[in-house]
Amino acid sequence: MLTPSLEDYLEEIYRFSLSLDTVRVTDISNRLKVALPSVTKALYKLRDEGYILYERYGEIKLTHEGKEFGYYLVTRNQLLQEFLALICSKCDFAAEAEAMEHYLSTATIDAIKTLVDFMKLNPSWQQAFKDFIVLQS
Repeated sequence: MLTPSLEDYLEEIYRFSLSLDTVRVTDISNRLKVALPSVTKALYKLRDEGYILYERYGEIKLTHEGKEFGYYLVTRNQLLQEFLALICSKCDFAAEAEAMEHYLSTATIDAIKTLVDFMKLNPSWQQAFKDFIVLQS
């Protein structure tokens, strides 16, 4: 199991891999606003866990397991942002999802996904919820 910090690194590597042929340490450092040695240390841990292929000063490549878990991390973040929008939270969705994502169990993430899917399939329930919020104000 990865720490929240390592999940963040893997999530960003996955995001970069969707649009770049080569992911570099500096890309990750700039995106996460962390020092290059911190990135390198995290990369070695991700490599040792089997999520990436990486040698010092080399390219960063996701393994099959890294791609699968990276996809999960990105979709989990998107789901939580969608959930926050759905419940009409008045927050920075990206920051809030980031705060939530590492501390919710898989069972809770699955329950949130079920609720989001239900609300999307039943727009009248979503509207009723929005109307309820207005009445509470």
